[in-house]
Amino acid sequence: MAEARTPAQIEADIAARRQELAVTLDEIGVRLHPKTIIDGAKARTMAAVDRTAGRAYVVANRAISDVRAQLVAEDGAPRLERIVPVALVGVAVVGLLSMRAKRRR
Repeated sequence: MAEARTPAQIEADIAARRQELAVTLDEIGVRLHPKTIIDGAKARTMAAVDRTAGRAYVVANRAISDVRAQLVAEDGAPRLERIVPVALVGVAVVGLLSMRAKRRR
C-alpha cells in the first residue's frame, strides 16, 4: 500500500503543478501571439522563396550550359555553323519588330 501523504506534501504537489501549468500557459501564449504567428509565416515564406530562387537558378544555369554546349565546341572555339543561323534569326526578328513599331506610329 502507498504511504499516506501529509497535507504539506499535497500542498507542495499542488504548488508544483500550478507552476508547471503557468509555464505551459506562458508557452501557449507566446505561440498564439499574433507577432509569433506572423514571424513564423514570414520565415516559412522566405524559405519557400529561397528554395524557389535556388531552383530557378539551377534551371537557368542548366539552360545556359546547354545553349553554350550547342554554340561552343569542347575546345572553346565558337561553332559558326550554329551561331550564324541563330544570329540571322535574331536580326530578322528585331527587324520585323522595329518595322511593326514604325507602322503603328
